This record gives sequence, structure tokens and C-alpha cells, in this order.
Amino acid sequence: MGRAFEKRKHKMFANNAKASKAFTRIGKEIAIAVKLGGPHPDGNPRLRMVIQNSKALNMPKDRVEAAIQRAAHKDEKVLDEVVFEGYGPHGIAVVVEAATDNNTRTVANIRMHFNRCNGAMGKTGSLDFLFDRKGIFCIEKGKSNIEELEFELIDFGAEELEEGEDGIYVTTSFTDYGKMQKALEEKNIAIISAELDRIPTTLTELNADQQKDLQNLLDRLEEDDDVQNVFHNMKED
Repeated sequence: MGRAFEKRKHKMFANNAKASKAFTRIGKEIAIAVKLGGPHPDGNPRLRMVIQNSKALNMPKDRVEAAIQRAAHKDEKVLDEVVFEGYGPHGIAVVVEAATDNNTRTVANIRMHFNRCNGAMGKTGSLDFLFDRKGIFCIEKGKSNIEELEFELIDFGAEELEEGEDGIYVTTSFTDYGKMQKALEEKNIAIISAELDRIPTTLTELNADQQKDLQNLLDRLEEDDDVQNVFHNMKED
């Protein structure tokens, strides 16, 4: 497997400098999960997964509980999940996932970020062919070796397994994400974290100066309050 799992884990295991942004992102994910499936984790698989991810980020339990209670209130604003696509400087494809209570504001801000960094927004779906949507679960290392575990999980959509420092990473297709979550829970396999990722099908190499140009756009996007995740197809060192 050629995938660099360790490089992609930053979205789940944020360092201290990005902890505030990470907690805000989790809070929005909680709000969306509660509005869709209710405030009780036992009956809401999406909420269970978000809570598990909050633990991986060391998010305080009282902050998680407060976010659930706030989202359950009938007067709490509903957040819409939206996806923006475009090209950054030097032709790098960029996909932005956002959660917003004001789509007009968010569209204007995302367009501004692209324009000010010599990029341009594209039409929704225009970059689908450049990214594969995958589910990635990090599970605790059990007594079974990785070959036995792969055989056990292949019927539930496991495409590949890789052992890392923090656990074993299981990759599934986007459509098998829910089935894999259910299988892991039923088999009592501890899930450390889980996410839906967008894996570039091809990578574009940039020189150092070009990378700085793109990083300027990525930083602006990631600092935006409405942005949840940013994906691109630049080849990283």
C-alpha cells in the first residue's frame, strides 16, 4: 500500500495550535448528527462516531455534552453540509467541505479565498473524477494479526488494512462506511477514530515556491469558521 496514513491523521489528531479549530469542527459535527438522528448516541451511529473522534482529540467530556444539549434545543440553528470545488494556484485541485447556517456568506467567503490566492471556484461535481471518497477507521490493535483481521472484515467492505503507531487503519469505500462501523461495533473492536476522506487519484508535483502559493490558500480556507475539511491533490513530501 502506498498511502501515507500518518500524514493524513492530522485531521483527527490535531496539535495544540489547531486544537481550538478542531474542537469547533467536532462541535459542528455533533450539531449535524444530533439534528439528523437525535441526541442519544445509542440510537444515533453518526453521533457515536463523532463522540469517539472527540475522545481521540482529547476534547473535554463536558464540552461534548454541552454541544449535544445545545444541538438538541429546538431553537438551535440547523447547519447545512456543503461542498465547494475549485482550482488553486498552479492548477491544484481543491475540495472544501463546510458546515454553515448561512450559505450565502459561506459561498462569498470561499470564493474570496480562491480569488485572492490566484485560484478559481468551479462547479459542484467538476472534480469528482480527481478524488475517491473513502472511509478510514483507526481501530485498536487486538490479539488477531492483521491478516486474520483483514479476512474477518473483508465481507464488511474492508479494502485495505495498515498498521500504524496508534492502531490499525481500515479503509472502506464511501458506501461501506456505515456497514463497517456497524460490524466493528458488533464485533466489539474498539474504534479509536473514523473519518470520511477524499483521496486524490493523481498527484501534481510543485516546487517549493509553488507549494508556498498553494499553502497560502489552504491556510486561509482552514482558518475559515465555516470550513470543516480541505482536500487537495498536491504531492506532499
